[in-house]
This record gives sequence, C-alpha cells and structure tokens, in this order.
Amino acid sequence: MGGYVDRRNRLVTAVRDAGGTIGLAKDTSNLFRDRAGKRKRLLDVRAFNHVLAVDAENGWIEAEGMTTYEELVARALGASVMPAVVPQLKTITLGGAAAGVGIEASSFKYGLVHESLLELEVLTGDGRALICRPDNEHRDLFYGFPNSYGTLGYALRLRAGAVPVKPFVELTHRRFAHVEPFFDALAESCAGDADFIDGVAFGPGELYLNVCRFVQAAPYTSDYTFKHIYYRSIRDRERDYLAVRDFIWRWDTDWFWCSKNLGAQLPWIRRLYGRERLGSRTYQRIMRWNSRWGLTRALDRIRGGHAESLIQDVDIPVGNAARFLDFFQREIGIAPVWICPIAGTARAGEFPLYPMRPRQLYVNFGFWDVVRRAARYAPGHFNRMIESKVSELGGIKSLYSDSYYPREAFWNIYGGDAYRALKARYDPGGVFPDLYDKCVLRR
Repeated sequence: MGGYVDRRNRLVTAVRDAGGTIGLAKDTSNLFRDRAGKRKRLLDVRAFNHVLAVDAENGWIEAEGMTTYEELVARALGASVMPAVVPQLKTITLGGAAAGVGIEASSFKYGLVHESLLELEVLTGDGRALICRPDNEHRDLFYGFPNSYGTLGYALRLRAGAVPVKPFVELTHRRFAHVEPFFDALAESCAGDADFIDGVAFGPGELYLNVCRFVQAAPYTSDYTFKHIYYRSIRDRERDYLAVRDFIWRWDTDWFWCSKNLGAQLPWIRRLYGRERLGSRTYQRIMRWNSRWGLTRALDRIRGGHAESLIQDVDIPVGNAARFLDFFQREIGIAPVWICPIAGTARAGEFPLYPMRPRQLYVNFGFWDVVRRAARYAPGHFNRMIESKVSELGGIKSLYSDSYYPREAFWNIYGGDAYRALKARYDPGGVFPDLYDKCVLRR
C-alpha cells in the first residue's frame, strides 16, 4: 500500500497543477468509438496496475484502476476465488469496468460489475482523492460513478466482491428452434443452481442456452486457446468441460467470434498468429491501427452502398427479450448474437447513471459487426433504430460504442439531474469532459 499511496499522491498533485481539460494516458481501451482530437492534458495512469490484496475468507479483492482482469483473475485464482463478475476480455481493466458497464455469465447471480463493488477511491476533478462507500458521506459518488466513463473522476483503487471457485466447469449446450421457449428456459435456469448462464443466437431458428456449473473433477478438458474455437463447439457438443481459468477466458481467444474479421479463424492464418497472439490484446491493436489509418473506411467507399458499424450491448427486460430478438433478426440480421441474463440486485436502482429495476431479470444482447446494404442511409441509421427499439421495450444501452441520442433524450435515460449534481460537487471546474459530449458527440 505504500507504493500505492505514493502513486496516488503524485497523481493528485498533477491534477491540481493541470490546466484545462484532462484526459488519461493509458495503453489499453475497450471503447469502440473514435473521438475528435482535442487538446487536453494527459495524466499518466499506467502505473496504477497493481493487485493490492486478496481476502478469500471475507470475499473481496482490491486492486488499482488500471489492473487488467487478466492479472486480477490470475491473482484471485491463486487464492481459489474469482471476482464475482469477470468481463469477457482480458484487457478490460477493473477501473474501466466500474466506470463503464461490465457483464458476464455470472451476472444472473451478481448483477453487473458495479453491483459487486464494495469501495472506490476516486480522484475527482477538484483534486481530491475520496474514499467512496455505500455508507459514507460520498455514497452519491459511489453510486454515481458507474457509467460515468471518466467524466466524474478516475478510480484509483477499487475493492470488488470475490466468490469461491472449483478447479473445473461443466458446460451444457441446449438447442432451441424458437425464441419464446428459449427465453422461458433461460429464466427457469436463472432460478436454479447454475453458476454461469449465457446463450448464443446463430440465426433464426438456432439458439443455444449454455448452463454451466463448477465441478471438483472432470473426465476431460477441452482447449480453445489455439487450434479449436469455442463458439463453434457450442453447436457440436451437448456437454463439455474446461479448467476454470480457460472457462473464464473462453471468449477472449476469438473475441467471441469477431476474430473472423481478422482472418484468425482460417487455420493457416491462425498458425501464423500463434497461441500467444490470439486474443483481445492483439485484436485491439489491429483495430486501433485500422481506426487510425482508415483501411476499412476506404474499402467501404470502394464497395459503395451503406456500411455501418454495429458494436453494441443492450439490456432488455426478460418479458420483452423475444420481441427484441425478433426485431433484431428481421431488421438488422447480424449473427451470431450473444445473450446473457442479468438479475438486477437489490442495489440496482441506486445507480442513477445506469438505472435498472432491482430484482428484475434483464437479458443482455451483444452484437459486434458491420451491417451492409445496397441502398444508402443516413449515418447511424441502424444504430438509431436499435436505440429506439431499446427505449420502446423498457431497456437500456451501454455507452462504450457509438450513440446517437438527442441531448434531452440522453439525459432522460442516463440520470441527467443526478449527473449535474455530481458534476457540481466533484468537478465544478469541468476538468473532466461532459458525459454527453464524450459518449455521443465524441469530444
């Protein structure tokens, strides 16, 4: 902790000495929206990447904001625990998942990442390092920090809930031909004894429900870190077994299925990547390079027509999940789609910038691809369709990618009154950017 205190104090001094708008200098980002270049002072937070403590007996793990889940999981498994909710990609950081919205197949039990947090230490725009808990004088910032995307402050240190693990996970994959029975089975499974639940829609008439449990022993274990691809196995195996570490990172090797866009699912190209370079870290670097140089944008111009990136996660009440999927498959047509249940915990309604009903079962739909049409449409046409449908069905959308909401509609969804009060109390000088400006206007 001595090293942490020194790092914290240096950063506090840097904020107090800074002039103008502040940004963060860091090596990784899991945001999928480009931002307009704007002069700002960058705070170097890359040194805040240490796991500080693991308390298996009391069920928590404490780490600095830039600690990746890859490191967090490695340390936790050494004590036979894991963070209660581990987002799917190794490069996601604990601070990033708290400032954004993190989810995984354990969310039907523990909610979103921020619902598993116990304590935050936040560096605010007015140069204070504040300890925020649900029961202290900064509880408003504790609950207001999630979904603020670094516009209220930077999470220096976080304490998150941890849960016991067993050495292996048993996976069962059950196929459905119709959406209504699929979501009925999903809801029923969430009331059972599973440890992890998610699903995949490969297309109309082909849905799979994945129900997974910790087990002490396994008759065999599969390996999806190199030659074999996890999401394909869902169609081929009714039952499977993975070591707990491989289960936690089952989606990372192929970025769910998005590695196909980088050639990484072709056997000969996969061998060129090699085991060590398959994964989100490599794909992120390629994506950043492409964003900087605009290769795919140039190819889209040559092809003509309409090409629109649809990289989104949306959360829909389970009673409306079938309607959303029907709409999505009919109007958008991207496949596969990841499906993950979320049970709003008793605290879910306390987070004003990402409001969800407490004790309500939601379904997350994750889709990450490009929709192409021969006709031309206005920019953001299909993203706007999705935003409108999500609002119609009582859902909410994550903000890590492109958003198109008008300002008033945005603040009606994402807690405008609460955000303005938090901004006035913790960043009155506007040292950090505004949430709407950052997430919608890309400033």
